[in-house]
Amino acid sequence: MNLKTLPKSFPLSLLIIAATSGICQAQTDPLPSWNDGETKAAIIEFVEAVSTEDSPDFVPIPERVATFDNDGTLWSEQPAYFQLFYAMDQIRDMADQHPEWQNTEPFKSVLNNDMTGVMASGEEGLIKIVMASHSNISAEDFQDSVRGWLESATHPTTGLPYEQMVYQPMLELLSYLRANDFKTFIVSGGGIDFMRVFTEQVYGIPPEQVIGSTGDAKFEMIDGVPVILKEGEIAFVDDKAGKPVGIYRHIGRRPIFAAGNSDGDLQMLQYTTIPRDAEDTTPRMGIIVRHTDADREWAYDRDSKIGHLDQALDMADGQGWIVIDMAGDWSQIYPSDSE
Repeated sequence: MNLKTLPKSFPLSLLIIAATSGICQAQTDPLPSWNDGETKAAIIEFVEAVSTEDSPDFVPIPERVATFDNDGTLWSEQPAYFQLFYAMDQIRDMADQHPEWQNTEPFKSVLNNDMTGVMASGEEGLIKIVMASHSNISAEDFQDSVRGWLESATHPTTGLPYEQMVYQPMLELLSYLRANDFKTFIVSGGGIDFMRVFTEQVYGIPPEQVIGSTGDAKFEMIDGVPVILKEGEIAFVDDKAGKPVGIYRHIGRRPIFAAGNSDGDLQMLQYTTIPRDAEDTTPRMGIIVRHTDADREWAYDRDSKIGHLDQALDMADGQGWIVIDMAGDWSQIYPSDSE
């Protein structure tokens, strides 16, 4: 099957089947793009233990909550977060309305295609870019803008559409968990409105199961039509210590499974896996996707500004978190790799 010929409406989460050699293989091996080994075996053992009724580790269905970071965990994030590429494209499209940007950073660097200058602006500069491109617009118009961008934009390094840079093994893991009555959520530092445009089609995760950084918004009646308008201030940052808070506010249950790839996911992993007290014997699993494959994707961790993985990596063994070696544990990176 040539995946490039599939219609755009085809749910990418179903590419799990297309990427395997046949239906029988998909049924017998829930994680066909994972190499056989300790990592794959540990995940399957955990899922079987918590979903088998006569197992001593059985977890009732309502408590089977799994949370996933997005950038670097479900899809790639180098050389910059994909949402930033969207924001920069929007700044370029809006430049005629803002002549002052020609001499004002970080907008000047965006307009000059100077990625080094953009990144040198730091967190404050990146927030300016995102807020300028994400505010003073209705929620519906913003969704249409993101949708149109995803349909036409391609990654500057790989040339692939961004939605094709999702990880095939993680698509399989999401489907495997849901087949065993887990409810899967995204908990990401990325913008909630940005992610909600594509998560259902790409990951099979509906918008109400997406938690992300949130900007202010207001309700207005415009020409008799109810409208949500996105505003220019950040209301909540769903990163680091914000992730457990977001889980608490939106889900109301502690997950029993969490997946991340950076120190930004450290607190979510702690919140998910560390027992509250001696009586808390619920089985729990935390996994970290470690980017070790410079040939098929990128290799980075401690020294990277994007997806910085240091403290969580040091803590992984002591906390019992599984560290996925992308080069060794995954036989395939992207769905298109099977072509």
